[in-house]
Amino acid sequence: MRFATYAHQHRTRVAVVEADGTLYPLPGTTSLTELIRSGDGLPALLDAGAAALDVPPGPHVSKVRLLPPLQPSSVRDFVTFEEHVEGVRKAVDGIAGVPEQWYAAPTFYFTNPHALFGAHDDIPMPPGSTALDYELEVAAVIGREGSDLTPEQARDHIIGYTVFNDWSARDLQSAEMTVGLGPCKGKDTATTLGPYLVTADELEPYRDAEGFLRLALTASVNGQVIGKDLLSNMSWTFEEMAAYASRGTRIVPGDILGSGTCGNGGCLAELWGLRGEQTPAPLKPGDTVALTVEGIGTVSNTVVTGAAPVVLPNGRRRSRERP
Repeated sequence: MRFATYAHQHRTRVAVVEADGTLYPLPGTTSLTELIRSGDGLPALLDAGAAALDVPPGPHVSKVRLLPPLQPSSVRDFVTFEEHVEGVRKAVDGIAGVPEQWYAAPTFYFTNPHALFGAHDDIPMPPGSTALDYELEVAAVIGREGSDLTPEQARDHIIGYTVFNDWSARDLQSAEMTVGLGPCKGKDTATTLGPYLVTADELEPYRDAEGFLRLALTASVNGQVIGKDLLSNMSWTFEEMAAYASRGTRIVPGDILGSGTCGNGGCLAELWGLRGEQTPAPLKPGDTVALTVEGIGTVSNTVVTGAAPVVLPNGRRRSRERP
């Protein structure tokens, strides 16, 4: 089953999306996040969706503005594609190869849950950046609370999946990470989620013998295909990622776990690192990025001019005087 959150006639609604694009609104529901939190995992969500199909249909998806499917309280973005790590490390840090520590655990960082954009929204250039990049990912959505889960237990905690574009200002990212922290402002302006939340049962036919979802991934800029990969080239499954995320803490309904960027052109920086030059060129206002994930759908966003950075002073060199 597919769920959309959308705006239509000045109202926000949640609906089941049929194969022909017809929307079936869930009565009295304006937040998919709250719906997930009020239930107990996938069976409750499927029951709510089935009830919506018994009421008259709403508008076609082409007549509405698709919003991010949900508004998570936290977004963990992992880095699980070896090929991506190798290329981007060369582009951002100038270092070849994959660090040995990367293989020890599915590393992640927390990104901004307050800068989410829908499947077809315009994306502003980050203030002060001239090197904007897309990142093609898939996100798992948590549907039940859990702590210190095993991967086997974690499968029942994943309620569905959506396309995830981790927009990245590579020039800001490269500068700030020399401090030994981050990324922060290099990733802070925009994340696209959409077009729908596809429930976990819909993607089970794509699962391979090792537990990975074999989904085709495609990235294009202005209609030209830049990258293609398979989601099954991840080095950890989503269940293993969820188990690691829950270690010593909680994952809760509505949390997002990003797969990390795929390889073979899943972002521009990977190609810059491999080629030793910024080819293709960084994104600029007017460029349209379309990311397609088999079984989930396509998000297509156009870059627009953003705000100018507010000028701040450099840090003061202090005397280190003591009382």
